[in-house]
Amino acid sequence: MKVDVMSIEGEKLREVELPSAIFEAPINVDLMHQAYVRQMANARLGTHDTKVRSEVAGGGAKPWKQKGTGRARQGSRRAAQWVGGGRIHTPHPRSYEQRMPKKMRQAALRSALSAKAAEAGVVVVDDLSLSEAKTRVMAGALKNLVGKSTALVVLSEKDQAYEMVMRSTDNLVDAKVLLAKYLNIRDLFGYDKLVLPVKTLDALAAHLG
Repeated sequence: MKVDVMSIEGEKLREVELPSAIFEAPINVDLMHQAYVRQMANARLGTHDTKVRSEVAGGGAKPWKQKGTGRARQGSRRAAQWVGGGRIHTPHPRSYEQRMPKKMRQAALRSALSAKAAEAGVVVVDDLSLSEAKTRVMAGALKNLVGKSTALVVLSEKDQAYEMVMRSTDNLVDAKVLLAKYLNIRDLFGYDKLVLPVKTLDALAAHLG
């Protein structure tokens, strides 16, 4: 699949062939869904907690004697049926972690990238070097490249250009910057366009094989 290579000013410079193994892979919706659910589940802290009857304060004395009152027998005011009592069948700390083999995660990313490319959602830029680390500079560059669409910018490595792009994008609510090795299914689906400098294509090929 060939796509245009754009300058940071939004002008077409040439064409480039996207790696077919990554951008023309079979689109497996079930696999992408599994990877997305796994990522969302693993992001949960699982710190929710409620107190059972042994953890709430009070309840040492029996409310009334066992027999002779005509009322139901009660052993503690901290039982679940009492106001202020403990709770039953309610959440406690737990792990929501889901496991997924690395090869399946990589296949899900290839599938998502192929779907993005099929929808003309991949924008390749020749070089994403900014003149200065300013939000307005990055906003102008993204406007030239993707218009009003939201954008996920994927860079190949942490270098000086990465730091400038990252600092310039921090205050943009409709854009995000990631390294290629941290590319994930949630962010791919969360933005309209995928912005890739040319050298990032090699990084993705090395990461996703």
